[in-house]
Order: sequence, then structure tokens, then C-alpha cells
Amino acid sequence: MTTQSGLTTEALSRAIRSIALHVESETDELNALDGKLGDGDLGVTMSRGFTHVLDALPGFTGDLGQAFLACARAFTRESGSSFGTLFASALMSAAKQTQGRSQVPWSEISSLLTGGFNAMAARGKASLGDKTVLDVLHAAAAATSGLDEPAAILQAAVGATDATMSRMRNQPAQIGRARIFGERSIGLDDPGMAAFRFMLQALADPSEAHSAS
Repeated sequence: MTTQSGLTTEALSRAIRSIALHVESETDELNALDGKLGDGDLGVTMSRGFTHVLDALPGFTGDLGQAFLACARAFTRESGSSFGTLFASALMSAAKQTQGRSQVPWSEISSLLTGGFNAMAARGKASLGDKTVLDVLHAAAAATSGLDEPAAILQAAVGATDATMSRMRNQPAQIGRARIFGERSIGLDDPGMAAFRFMLQALADPSEAHSAS
């Protein structure tokens, strides 16, 4: 993450490049995780989605809301995937929260995560405890509340995500296709949670951030 006083389209672009590189390198692992509880295409969804987002970067202006909207539209192209649709909903929420703004204080990251949580919950009809990406989003939003320094925000989000994944790993999936696996889902990470963790990992890896700049 940058040390600027807030999130800008420039900072968002750097983050997107880092995430796109990392997701591309983890496509097979995400597909394998998803194959145990779903369709086995989450890695492809994330890779293609972020490829579309990268294509949208040249059109970014200084308006963060417009940038997030472009990202949402890019992921909508992967509408065949339920996770792609849900992630696009979270990006649409961020677009609404940042509309017309050139910079958002780091202290509002928690609010953006909460907005994404609410949007995904409404779209996917899932709840906390169902063992989905919602659980890590909620945890990350709570852990970053009141923080206004990017490194501390990222560290808190990673810590909360890891703790939540560890806690939820030995619980059965409660919704979606993963639910049909019942007891077999115990001991496995939810693929959506893993995708969120990979995105955080990309932001936390300075070598990838440097390569993407």
C-alpha cells in the first residue's frame, strides 16, 4: 500500500496491478480449492476478471467512484460466475460510496469493506457463519475500524482474515453449492475466503507491488 494520506485512483491502480499479477500466479490453486467445493473455475474467474479490470485502467480519471464503477463493469463480464457477480456487487457499493471523490481517507477503508459486505450479502442471500467470503469481509471491516494508516490497516485485515479462516475451516459450509458436500466441507477453506486472502497477500507483498508499478 502507498503512504499517501488516502486512497486515490493512482493508488487503486497500483493495487489492481499487484492483485492481478498475484491472482494470475495463483489461478491453478484457486481452481483446485474451488474444485473441492464448487465448479473449479474460481481461479479463471478471478484471473479473467482482473484482466478486464487492467484493460479499464487507462480510462481511469481522478474520480474514485468512476474507477470503482469501471472495475465493477469489468467483473460483470464474468457474470457466468457467482463469485464474479458478487464481487462486482461489492465494487458497485464502493463506487457509490466514493462517487465524485478524488481521495478517500484511509480511515474509511473499514466503511468500504462494510459496504462490500452488505452488497454481497444482499446479492448472495448468505449470512455470517455460513462459511463464505462474508465472514472474512466482516472480520476485516471490524479489525480495521478506527485505523488510518495503510500498513496497520492491511496488517489488521490480514490478521482478521487468517483468524476467521482458521476458525471457520472446521465448520461445514451452509450455503451455495458447497453446502451439498456437507461434512466433506469440514477441514476445507472456503474458496471465496481464499480469494480474498490472496488479494490481501498481493497488497502485502512489496516485491509484487514493485513489479506492478
